[in-house]
Amino acid sequence: MTKSINDQLPAEMDLWRTNELHELGINDRRISLLVRSGALVRLRRGCYIRGSTWKAQKPWIRSLQLVAAHAHGTLTTSAGNSVYSHTSAARLHGLFLWNVDDKVHITTETTTSSTSHGGDVVPHTRPLALKGGMAFIQGMPCTTLEQTVVDCCRMLNYKQALVLMDHALRKGADAAKLQQMCASLAGCNGVLTLRRALENADARSESPGETLTRELLQRLRIDLPEPQVEVTSAEGRHRLDFAWKKRKVALEFDGRVKYFDYAPTDEVVYQERLREKALSELGWTFIRIKWQHLFREQEFKTSVLRVLRGTS
Repeated sequence: MTKSINDQLPAEMDLWRTNELHELGINDRRISLLVRSGALVRLRRGCYIRGSTWKAQKPWIRSLQLVAAHAHGTLTTSAGNSVYSHTSAARLHGLFLWNVDDKVHITTETTTSSTSHGGDVVPHTRPLALKGGMAFIQGMPCTTLEQTVVDCCRMLNYKQALVLMDHALRKGADAAKLQQMCASLAGCNGVLTLRRALENADARSESPGETLTRELLQRLRIDLPEPQVEVTSAEGRHRLDFAWKKRKVALEFDGRVKYFDYAPTDEVVYQERLREKALSELGWTFIRIKWQHLFREQEFKTSVLRVLRGTS
């Protein structure tokens, strides 16, 4: 039975509202069967996604899919007077988010009943800017890139805000506009985190791991290395995550996402070994950092300083 029901799901679609499934001849009992079998996954009340599609998605794609599910699920009930904001807008803009929940954030001009949104939705209220004050991404209305950065930094902790700020600047956020917006919010909740993230941001950071590595080095009062340093060896030109060039010490963040989403694991590891061997022959020393090292601060500081003192 489940197979015959699954065959009723059109191949060209992956996301359905309950009424759309009803129109396909799939009643509530059959919907429940599909969910139990894994053929469908319930994303929120009244909205479902094909199970195989959901299973294949990476975590950050799933988070974005939950925003899309909200938009799809409320298409026929929303009055169209809201925009996606805060971390939901950040996901639509493709910004890095670190250790952030999957709540859907929307901003409206008028306060709505606390029961008018599902438990997965966080509503915010403020006047919505008119022309030029919002963006449309994948057909969904959201706050502009700069407004999104400001909103997020005011609700996140400093490390989370710095990760997002680094990436926003790398993607072209207007730093001068962010400074103006920050100045206009003097005394408001969260503005200190916003200001601090803006002051310490570096658009050269290419991943959350690199941002958090830089934040840790700075907090532990270790002389900051230069990010994204290009060097040449017999194997060609290479770019190091961080380097103390005069000491010929490289610090590399070995987050799995950095490499293994873009090339086969064995080939990437092989190329990394060739690069490191070639640079080592030129007198370079490597410090390799993994995620777990960022949370063993004493061990991290000791190992980094041991290498730096040995090359001074």
